[in-house]
Amino acid sequence: MAIQFSPELRDRVLAGEITVTVRLWSRAQAKEGGRYAVGDGFIHVDAIQGLPFAAIDETDVRLAGESDREALRQRAAHAGPITEETIVQRIEFHVIDPAGVDPAH
Repeated sequence: MAIQFSPELRDRVLAGEITVTVRLWSRAQAKEGGRYAVGDGFIHVDAIQGLPFAAIDETDVRLAGESDREALRQRAAHAGPITEETIVQRIEFHVIDPAGVDPAH
């Protein structure tokens, strides 16, 4: 299992600027409590919630590092079209140190 980020987002993820991602998955690609490599660093998944895209709000858009909901929809839609009713996975995470040690735990 893995969480991949577009190359242009990786530095912002590792800087802690991006702490939410929205994914369209046909099967789970990550789990709550999991640790995943992102470039030269690691993230820890705090929560995964399946919900309709309509429930994604402006706070989620900002935390995902996107300019608006449509930009977020387009980034997540690489796996297929996303309507307001499409169930997506909202993933909250935080950065942990390069050795994979989580200072929060």
